[in-house]
Amino acid sequence: MKIHSHFKPHSVLSYFLASVLMTGLLVMPALAQPEPAAVAGAVAEAVKEAADDAPKYADMDAFAASPGYAIFTTHNLWMMIAAALVFIMHLGFATLESGLTRSKNTTNILFKNTMIVCIGLLTYALMGFNLMYPGDAFEGKFIGFGGFGVGVGTGTEMANLTDTYNAGYTYWTDFLFQAMFAATAATIVSGAVAERIKLSTFLVFSTLFVAIAYPITGFWKWGNGWLNTMGTPFYDFAGSTVVHSVGGWGALAGAIVLGPRIGKYVGGRIRPILGHSMPLATIGVFLLWLGWFGFNGGSVLSADPALVSLTLVTTCLAAAAGGVAAAMTAWTVLKKPDLSMALNGVLAGLVGITAGADQMAAGSAIIIGLVAGVLVVFSVLVFDKLRIDDPVGAISVHLVCGIWGTLAVGLFGALKGGAQIVAQLKGILSIGAFTFIFALVLFLILKVTMGLRVDAEEETEGLDIGEHGNHAYPDFQPMAEK
Repeated sequence: MKIHSHFKPHSVLSYFLASVLMTGLLVMPALAQPEPAAVAGAVAEAVKEAADDAPKYADMDAFAASPGYAIFTTHNLWMMIAAALVFIMHLGFATLESGLTRSKNTTNILFKNTMIVCIGLLTYALMGFNLMYPGDAFEGKFIGFGGFGVGVGTGTEMANLTDTYNAGYTYWTDFLFQAMFAATAATIVSGAVAERIKLSTFLVFSTLFVAIAYPITGFWKWGNGWLNTMGTPFYDFAGSTVVHSVGGWGALAGAIVLGPRIGKYVGGRIRPILGHSMPLATIGVFLLWLGWFGFNGGSVLSADPALVSLTLVTTCLAAAAGGVAAAMTAWTVLKKPDLSMALNGVLAGLVGITAGADQMAAGSAIIIGLVAGVLVVFSVLVFDKLRIDDPVGAISVHLVCGIWGTLAVGLFGALKGGAQIVAQLKGILSIGAFTFIFALVLFLILKVTMGLRVDAEEETEGLDIGEHGNHAYPDFQPMAEK
């Protein structure tokens, strides 16, 4: 349905409501279909049985001659491809963040995003992996630690070559895939504190946040900690809460402690500060969407054809629905079709589906994306009203829609029901409380010890010159501040 720019806002609203109604009619049959619980349960049981029965091969030649070698190789290869797809998401974050901020801060933002990946990989190898996955001895606990360094506790070098470590992948593949997630939380924080935080202070924050906060709460669920072993386990398939809301809580703490950018809120009015490159921002979102094939698809932890394909379909449908819903909501509320809102709507749909992408029917995924797309628009507006300055909308995308996606598991997923909703709330609140307090205290300590914010002159001139001594675009003069 084509909507022309000369249509009045109430006409746009009518088309939007009609579109939502039509979508609802289309997806109702899908909602009536059985949720893919049987598929998910059968696959989980099969993987468990395979792991229990995995033979302990004496050497690589014996394993290569075994009937399961080709299947194991396929699983392992898919996990490595998924790790590479998650890695490329960091380029997506870098281009999105730089595109939605001013040109005078581009070098600073690209530098931060480069260092976050490097710091994340090194700290995860040093301690994060073994803090997040400390081993069976810490099952059901609040915290555990398996020792410093990688390669510790694998039992035998064959764990790095065969299925003696896991039925689907080697020890090193497991580390690589999980390490790709580690820096994402700090990258989310980077966008919310952009254009006014000191580089050195942010790098110290990122190091401690990725090394300590992220793996501890990740262990609670993914490392078989207390959230995964309580009566009705908390469920978060690929990280709506464990990754995205963790980053969102850190972003909220940073934005509160830092305060808004100069000129953002003047005389009781909200002054828009536009990004310098919408092409860069758009490229960033499509890179992130591409990376999400690995983010969610790899979280199956095998190349199971039924579950991987289901996960990729639900992921894409939610992203598309989020983009449409955010675009139409912004068009209705703001009177113009806002590209930045549409882009964040796509990300909102992706974040929303991440907690239950392996459990949803197609219709459920679309509804989750539609709700996330509407939520992200109103969330951005509410945070602006509260004078919490988030240059890229990271808090709205990752925190607000991460919470929604986590709750959606109890509403739409194979495990839906009152008990699951309560379990989801426990996970949201406990991880949120720990992460927000950790980030808030850390930011306050750094503010006192190192200083948190650049001075007004440096902020006005741009962090590219103040922190790095160069421009991202040296052949162009920056536009004067109004």
